[in-house]
Amino acid sequence: MIKNITIFSDATIRQSMKALKKTAEKCLIVVNKNNTLLGTLSDGDLRNAILKGAVISDSITSIFQKNPIALVEGNYKLEQVKNIFIENKFTMIPLVDSEDKVIDVLVWDKVFNNRKKKQRQQLDASVVIMAGGKGSRLEPFTKILPKPLVPIREKPIIEHIIEKFTALGCNDFYLTVNYKSRILKAFFEELQPAYSVSFIEETEPLGTAGSLKFLYDKINKPFIVTNCDTIIKTDYFDLYEFHNNNNYDITLVASMKNYIIPYGTCELNDEGDLQYINEKPEYDFLVNTGLYVLNPDVLNLIQENQLCHITRLIEDAQNQGKKVGVFPIDDDSWIDIGQWAEYKKAVERL
Repeated sequence: MIKNITIFSDATIRQSMKALKKTAEKCLIVVNKNNTLLGTLSDGDLRNAILKGAVISDSITSIFQKNPIALVEGNYKLEQVKNIFIENKFTMIPLVDSEDKVIDVLVWDKVFNNRKKKQRQQLDASVVIMAGGKGSRLEPFTKILPKPLVPIREKPIIEHIIEKFTALGCNDFYLTVNYKSRILKAFFEELQPAYSVSFIEETEPLGTAGSLKFLYDKINKPFIVTNCDTIIKTDYFDLYEFHNNNNYDITLVASMKNYIIPYGTCELNDEGDLQYINEKPEYDFLVNTGLYVLNPDVLNLIQENQLCHITRLIEDAQNQGKKVGVFPIDDDSWIDIGQWAEYKKAVERL
């Protein structure tokens, strides 16, 4: 277990994000080559670093917490440990020997002997799935089926998306529909799910945000909007808390992407002469995934029955002085099924 949650201090942000995905905890223990405790690194530490301009190739050296709470083997009492967990809302505490070498980790379930399992609040939020597009990039499937019903293994895309939310307690879903809407409605009528599904009819395409106007006065708290061809593997409760705790009006989920130009790029000076050749440069970007959290009052910015894309809505919100946040995730947490190359990868990953 220890190897799964420890990481060296010279690791990169990218390596740390991938390591966090492999463990059920939300924190890593930072050690040196001798396994000496140096600190801890949480998903929040990584997120804050990215939002301050760090890129995924950066080292975590200046990011992790240097003064962690740790316990020395044989030198603590169970009640003391329980109090530390409860007061600090920790998920784990490193256990070290007399020389500060990490020998074990105390986790909530072990400390409370599974009798007082840490309860996770359910996500009480409505979810809007934009399901009205033609999905032309997935033809010929979408010549017959609406894009949300394109199958991935034994289930259509939209069921994979919805299950990510119902697992956290979401039960209120709105689907914006237009193209082949009757087929999509018939599917849910036949499915008879335990959750609630309401359909928002677009008589004509209104863009990636225009149909949200139909939700005006129907939703009174922050809600989630997602594309119907995007599966995000992240903690949606953390996303929702991030949005609320930072008082954002709109939060968009962005994936860290790293691109390598396979050529030497020519950098010129002001006179147009060659300054230097940058051999196979790397670039890091935060890419919009199509998953958002919106406050209900943002809907006031959308004109009724007018074409409006989400990018325009975000721009209008910023012009009105509203606060727009970014929730970063690693590139492996984003599955885009909107085109064939990605669809084939999704079949392998899900």
